[in-house]
Amino acid sequence: MSRLRRFSSALIVLAPLFLPGVALSYPPTVGITSPARNCLACHADNGPWKEGDNLVIDILDKATLKSLRQPDGSFLISAKRGQPTIVLTVIGYRAADEQTVPYRNAWLYVDTTTIGNSSLTKFAPGWDVNLPLSCRLVGDKLEMFSDARITSLPMILMATAQARESVVMLQVVLTKGEAVKGKAKEGMLGNYFERSVKLKVEE
Repeated sequence: MSRLRRFSSALIVLAPLFLPGVALSYPPTVGITSPARNCLACHADNGPWKEGDNLVIDILDKATLKSLRQPDGSFLISAKRGQPTIVLTVIGYRAADEQTVPYRNAWLYVDTTTIGNSSLTKFAPGWDVNLPLSCRLVGDKLEMFSDARITSLPMILMATAQARESVVMLQVVLTKGEAVKGKAKEGMLGNYFERSVKLKVEE
């Protein structure tokens, strides 16, 4: 097991201890601590945030800040085999009314074909990744999203010798409020979104 994969597995286990606002079942329960296939297994889709121009879900090349969005709304991440590639996951919402701005955003990159196996890493097989999930309070700053309340975190990927072209699902939940302990669908507003992300290996 490579160092990056060992680090990734440790991060998944320890993330709830260090990331503010993270509950043990949110978002790691998807395919990791349970066979759930998406966040709606635990969380309500009852918030005011909808698909449209106000919703920000983007993946940027870290070096150029260019969006990796494709014409069909999916994303394409290309990586040279054996070389780290860094992307930024950007999640947020544009709202004139401060009361309707999400308070925290959670996201998870998951290869749904891996759900049900014993591995803690549910990213595409053969791909090392350091931060495939997070739960983060809004407040990060990027100039191109200055009109939105966002979260933004880098993710490092590397295609190993075993990596092949794959498709992972980016699952996103925008939230506000606090869930009732043991009853995640109570006490917190949330909306669920997903995007398809293609991983391409460059030799």
